[in-house]
Amino acid sequence: MTYPHTSPFSVVRLQAGIRISLLALLACAPVAMAQQASAQPNPTEPPAAQQGQSLSQVAASMQQDLKAALAELDALRRQIGEQRMPLAAELAAVEAELSQQRAAFDEVSRELVRKTDDLSSLEGTLKSLRQQSSYLSTLLGQYGEEFRSRLHIAELQRYDQQLDTARLALEDTTRSQQERFETQLGVVELSLDKLEDALGGARFEGSAKVDSGEIKPGTIVMVGPLALFRSADGQQVGGIEETAGSQDPTVVPFTDPQHRDAAAGVAVGAGGAFPMDVTLGNARKIESIQESWWEHVQKGGAIMIPMAVLAGAALLVVLLKWLSMAFLRRPSRRSVDQLLDSITGSDYATAVELAESMPGPAGRMLQAGAAHLGEPRELIEEVMFEKLLTTRLRLQGWLPFVAICATSAPLLGLLGTVTGIMSTFALMTQFGAGDPKVLSSGISEALITTETGLIIAIPSLLLHAFLARKAKGTTDHMEKLAVQFMNHVPIPEPVDRRATVDAL
Repeated sequence: MTYPHTSPFSVVRLQAGIRISLLALLACAPVAMAQQASAQPNPTEPPAAQQGQSLSQVAASMQQDLKAALAELDALRRQIGEQRMPLAAELAAVEAELSQQRAAFDEVSRELVRKTDDLSSLEGTLKSLRQQSSYLSTLLGQYGEEFRSRLHIAELQRYDQQLDTARLALEDTTRSQQERFETQLGVVELSLDKLEDALGGARFEGSAKVDSGEIKPGTIVMVGPLALFRSADGQQVGGIEETAGSQDPTVVPFTDPQHRDAAAGVAVGAGGAFPMDVTLGNARKIESIQESWWEHVQKGGAIMIPMAVLAGAALLVVLLKWLSMAFLRRPSRRSVDQLLDSITGSDYATAVELAESMPGPAGRMLQAGAAHLGEPRELIEEVMFEKLLTTRLRLQGWLPFVAICATSAPLLGLLGTVTGIMSTFALMTQFGAGDPKVLSSGISEALITTETGLIIAIPSLLLHAFLARKAKGTTDHMEKLAVQFMNHVPIPEPVDRRATVDAL
């Protein structure tokens, strides 16, 4: 029996099987002999002889089986010896291949880990690039809007289409990111081209609104922030400015024929001087808002009429009072001293003559006092005080009216402010608050009446204070002269009533 592919493990199992078979045969031999003896009895032989013969046969049979098994075992051992080296070599080759496969597996595992790390890094880089792309796209969009806001109104019709395309490209999902970037980068190229045009000027076809409100086509010339327009028919030539409430460039015609001809020559490419407004139109705007005093007054509304009447009346009173006070004369210091010396010397006739020669209200007061010299002091004081009161009342007459004008003018201005604000809110109710021109009338009335009220009140208050001070100065001077006059009037000696009684 041969085993061409028997392994060492099968040989061991075979040896163990032979040993188990031998033990089983030895254990079963007595049983088999007993069965054989009972199955085939020989009546002619004695029982002992038959039993010995059966044992010898079984032993011989077992010897033969044992020899066959040993022979088979030797054959297997020889076969194993012959196959051990090839199997060992094959096992070594398999182990070497297994080692290579394990090394390859480890390399693949390391490569997989590296690839996973690279993939994570690439995902992070991709996320960062997407964020940068979104930021750049937004930045370019803001740049486009900023570029549009800085364009002259005449240039909008030149760049408007490209700017709209760049603005809409950000929302166009049918385009790739590269195409959208290229469209938005076109705005940067436009800005660079505009810089070159700003240095050397640019001429292009466009349209603008003329004085009649009609939109006319023509040629636009841009030099820096300045723009000129010449209509295609040559009738309209002027600068271009932006007006409130209009989306179209507006032509401001040149009033000077030389400027008009020069601008027309530049527009058609003939060359020549370039008319330039260094204020960029601000001078013309300031000139357009200049108004006469009558137009300014008319904007104040109906409140300006009583304010004008009040101002005129206050001015008339001030002029009359100032003229009346300006020509008041005062006695000279020398004549007053002579009068006082005459009173001290009891020369009442000379004192009366000197008092009559003195001018002004102070002279009239001294005349009244001198006319009563020699009479009781109380009478002289009362007469002089009467002249003082008369002069004071005459000087202060109509001054309260000036004070009333100074107080009433701001109140009338406040009334005009209230009516102007009410008018403004009424207009806002009808037309809304979007157009400031609609609200300008009410605002002008509110501000102009307040301004006029203050203009009337401040001078009136100052003039009232000046006239009141001048009147008070006159009356104070009269009081001073009266006190000096009475101080020089001799005091009569007291009468001795006892001596008079005795004489009687």
